[in-house]
Parts: sequence; C-alpha cells; structure tokens
Amino acid sequence: MVDMYRGPEAALQPAVYRVQWTDAPPDALLAMEGWAPAMAVTWGPEAFATTFRALWGAEGLCVRWDARDRAPWATRIQRDDCLWETEVVEVFLDPTCSGEHYAELEISPTNVVCDLHIERLAPERLVHLDWDFAHLRTTVHPSADGDDWCAIAWLPFADFASLSPRVAACLPVTGGAVWHFNAFRIKRPGGPGQPEAGAIYAAWSVPEGPTFHAPLAFRPLVFEAPVR
Repeated sequence: MVDMYRGPEAALQPAVYRVQWTDAPPDALLAMEGWAPAMAVTWGPEAFATTFRALWGAEGLCVRWDARDRAPWATRIQRDDCLWETEVVEVFLDPTCSGEHYAELEISPTNVVCDLHIERLAPERLVHLDWDFAHLRTTVHPSADGDDWCAIAWLPFADFASLSPRVAACLPVTGGAVWHFNAFRIKRPGGPGQPEAGAIYAAWSVPEGPTFHAPLAFRPLVFEAPVR
C-alpha cells in the first residue's frame, strides 16, 4: 500500500498510446538509435520526470524509459529480486485486455531486471515470479554526469505465448491490434538507508487506489500498421 503520486500532468495524458512500426533492428533500438517516430509520454514531478516510448516490428516490442534523476541508486544484483523495494522503471503488458495473464517488467538503474507473470488479482492474487521473458534483452544508458538514465527493453512477441493459451491466441501481432498496458517509475530520494522517505510512486495512467496493479487504469496500446 503506497501513496500514489498524482500530479497535474495526469489529466493531460492521452487516452491511447499508439505504437509506431519500425524497421530498425533491436541492436539499433537498444543503442538509442531510430527512436524519432515513437510517441513520447511524460509524467511525474519535474525533478524526477519519466518519458516513455515504444516501437514495434515483426518480431517484438521495444520499450524505453528516459528517467530524469539525481543520484539514482540500486542495491539488488540478482534477476527477479524484489526490485520494487528499490528504484525502478516498470511496464505492465496485458495482451488479452482482461486484467489477467499479464506480464510485468522492472529495470533498475544498473540494468538488473525482474519479470513476472500475473495470472490474476482476485479472488486471490496469483503471481508467478519464476516466469521469465526467455529472450529478453535490456540495456541502461547512464548520462555523462551519472544521474539521468535511460532503460530500453526488447520484448520478443514469441515470449508472451508462455503466459497462457489465451495470450498465445493474440499472436502474431498485426497492425491494428490492441493490448492494454501501463508504465511506472519508483524513485526513492532517501536512498538505500531510508527507501520510504519521500518515495515517489508515479504511474503514467494513475490508478485510483494505492497499487500499480489496477487493470482498470490500464490504457490501450495500439499497434499502428506499417506504412509501405
């Protein structure tokens, strides 16, 4: 249970995120190249604002966060450790638009990842921390001064099939397809010694309650058809 950041920019966010097609290979996108066509959305307090972008190609979805920061920190070094207790960027991706069988990905400022499968939230939460994107690729680009940072993840569509048969039925992705999603940032200015002091829990689409796991706050992720 957390106090969700609710800034004035929340009311200005678009109702739909439109993912543009790209012919750029994953290597280029991970190197911060070829992102000009991507739609950018920004949220959070000015000093710690986060900008999210996404592009898609025939084989997968690439997502990017640019995090404004002062003194980012990370203490976890193992994949699937409890990164949500530190500083992270996050995305939830719900291919069936049902609020069930969605994927969560978190990335720390040092490029440690946590990926999991949320099967359902009610009547009891059923989460599979042992689920992984089998072919996930991620990178983090720190700024020259070591503060601001950019995280990028390449998510092959084939990896989503293992979430459930219902998700597998949504593949392959074609132009016009719609998923649901949300994107997040956790900033903890108190550092490792006081991680809850002034902690900022910021969502692109702000949930009504005190948790990011709120499918009613997810918004459409529309895969725009390629222009040939």
